[in-house]
Amino acid sequence: MTRLSSKPIGVPAGVTVSVADNVFTVAGSKGTVSRVLSREVVLEMSEDGRALNVTPAPNAKDVNHLVGSFYAHARNMILGVSVGFIKVLELEGIGYRASVEGKDLLLSLGFSHPIRYTAPSGIDIAVEKNEIRVSGIDKEMVGQVAAVIREYRKPEPYKGKGIHYKGEHIIRKAGKKAGVGA
Repeated sequence: MTRLSSKPIGVPAGVTVSVADNVFTVAGSKGTVSRVLSREVVLEMSEDGRALNVTPAPNAKDVNHLVGSFYAHARNMILGVSVGFIKVLELEGIGYRASVEGKDLLLSLGFSHPIRYTAPSGIDIAVEKNEIRVSGIDKEMVGQVAAVIREYRKPEPYKGKGIHYKGEHIIRKAGKKAGVGA
C-alpha cells in the first residue's frame, strides 16, 4: 500500500468528479479535463463528495507506481479546473521580441526570419514586455508548450541571452581572458 493512497484528495466546491467507462473526468469553472483510468487503480469518492481516494485494485500486484502517478494526475486535474496553471518565460537579449496575433505567438530571436508558434486548443499565451505567460487547465500541456517555446532559443551560458523560465538560474561561464602571460 502506498502512502498516497491513505491521503484523500480534496475536491473544492464547484468541481464535479466522475468515472464512466474507465474515463476519469473533472469539470470546474475553468473547463473540463479527462484521462483514461488504468484498470489497476480504483477511485473512491467519500460520502459527502468532497474527497477522492486513489487505491490499487484488489487483485493488482506491484502497482504502487501507478497509484502514485494517478494520484498526482488527479490532484493536478482538480487544481487545473478550479485555479489553472501558469508558466512564465522571460526573453533576454537585445532585439529579442515577442508578440501575439490571435492564437499565434511571433518571436524575433535574432534569426533571419520570425518564428510563428500556434498554441494548441486549451492554452492561452499572453505577452507583456519581455515576459511570455503560458496558461491553461492541463498542467502537462502548459509545461510542454513552455518547453517548446524555450527550445527556440535556449539561454546561452556566456551572456545569458535566450528564453528562460522566470526565476531560473543560468550558470554563467567566464569566457576567454585576453593576453595572459607571454
